[in-house]
Amino acid sequence: MDEEVQALAARLVRRLKEVGGKISIAESCTGGLLASTLTDIAGASDWFDQSWVCYSYDSKVRELNVEPDILEKKGAVNATVAIQMAEGARQRSNADLGISITGIAGPKKDSSNKPIGLVYVGIASMHWANAESVQMGGSRYDNKIGFVHFALKTAIDCWDKAKIRKEDAMEREQKAAAEAAVMEARSEAVKAKRAAEAAAGAPWQDESWQKSGDAVGDDDDVTWNE
Repeated sequence: MDEEVQALAARLVRRLKEVGGKISIAESCTGGLLASTLTDIAGASDWFDQSWVCYSYDSKVRELNVEPDILEKKGAVNATVAIQMAEGARQRSNADLGISITGIAGPKKDSSNKPIGLVYVGIASMHWANAESVQMGGSRYDNKIGFVHFALKTAIDCWDKAKIRKEDAMEREQKAAAEAAVMEARSEAVKAKRAAEAAAGAPWQDESWQKSGDAVGDDDDVTWNE
């Protein structure tokens, strides 16, 4: 296997191990090459869950829940099918991450007008899904290696971007919480100030007893002896 492909596989595995994540794979044109590349790494049972090789339309529908209408209208090589394959693999295995590959490795095209070397890679997690495509040129074997390389690189890029989005969201939440705490403190300070001002402007109860003729209550009936 290509050394750069092996290096990318190791990088993706490190990310999975950091969070204790599991991965599942759905492949068509690469025939299990991505799964083989990943499971060449020792300790794969800790993070590799399951894989599917689904060449036919029927197998994609049956095993990965790909919509048959999409296959009939657009074929198997497109972004929607790539995402549905990745999501189907992830859901079927309850993994944290699903990766799919669907493309035309050559050397001959199928009945579609899509070029040899076109590939779509789908990446799906519990919270997001994405698909990327690229056009390659080469022999069938070279294209399959290139597809696996592209799939690993795409998975790493998506993973890192998702991590940044999550960190940014947490930072925004923390900032919002801090701002809310400041506003609450200011509101309480304003309330306390108003209460103090109201208390300062009110007459004291004992002052009313010092004014002549202002006695109230039962003391009106009291007769003072000289």
